[in-house]
Amino acid sequence: MTTLNLDLLQNLCEIPGVPGYEERVRSFIYKKVKYLCDSVETDPMGNLLCRVNGISDDNDTTMLACHMDEIGFIVNYIDEKGFIYCQPLGGFDPRNLFSRRVLVCTDNGDYSGVMNPAGLPIHLSKPEDRKNIPAADEFVIDIGMDANECIKIGDFIVMDEPFLEMGNKIVSKALDNRVACYLGIRVLENFNTFSRPATDLVVVFTTQEEVGLRGAKTAAFGINPTVGIGVDVTLSCDTPGVPRNKWTTEQGKGFALGIRDASFIGDKALVKLIEEIAEENDIPYQRVVSAGGGMDGAALQQAGSGCAAVAISVGTRYIHTVTEMVDIRDLEAAEDALYTLIESL
Repeated sequence: MTTLNLDLLQNLCEIPGVPGYEERVRSFIYKKVKYLCDSVETDPMGNLLCRVNGISDDNDTTMLACHMDEIGFIVNYIDEKGFIYCQPLGGFDPRNLFSRRVLVCTDNGDYSGVMNPAGLPIHLSKPEDRKNIPAADEFVIDIGMDANECIKIGDFIVMDEPFLEMGNKIVSKALDNRVACYLGIRVLENFNTFSRPATDLVVVFTTQEEVGLRGAKTAAFGINPTVGIGVDVTLSCDTPGVPRNKWTTEQGKGFALGIRDASFIGDKALVKLIEEIAEENDIPYQRVVSAGGGMDGAALQQAGSGCAAVAISVGTRYIHTVTEMVDIRDLEAAEDALYTLIESL
């Protein structure tokens, strides 16, 4: 059983980085991995490509895709009084956006703000008004000063909430997908410290997954992997109000072995191999079929002439909110599964 480094995960979650603006996350990861790899480079899409040469003479390459971006917003208008309007980058349920603290990120510094819908407060609004749920782009951000003085169109915004440990759980914004960034770093630490993989290993910290798997598409085309592993979080709906058949994963029952989601169908032979490895090494896992969602494994599978691809994920409650929650035991299982799978290839 692995020993988790929760300080590393917390540091990753607290760095702001939305699609197309991942440079702060990339810089942090680069400092962590630059001495662990045979080569590290940034490609034109902003992906960070981290290569460890294998000991085998064959030309096989295993690629891990771990996206760096979190969902957030981009500033598209500032009114004459300095209130900020924005457009979402990634999928939001507007019901989760009321009365949120945010961070508006600029090249010259970051500004704390609050997000609320435009309109009357509870003391003045009518009951029927309070039944309306605004669209994500109808919320307004107030930074306590005239935003025209310090904010530009195109600056980005993230949620601003603390990282928490609660029993066996971790709660934070951006666990989607700093969990995968954490796992990618840990894989590189493991093979640098203990052994080299048989095949070449390229861990790619990808960009713009939340807006269409964009970074993974170009990275996979350039690398042309033999085996692709999409590393991500996935749904865990084992909460009140959700029928059992829609839970997708149950927290504390192991890592999620992706069979199918809306973007791809996992390679059958790889799925079987991972199951065998997990059972031989007493690593708990769950087979997962999801009706919705997508992830970088699909881009790996379809790039160029294609490759065998699979997903290893961690079930996450309250996904795409500031209260995303993972179970430490599932995170440990995912880390162990990645180590043992790569060693076997």
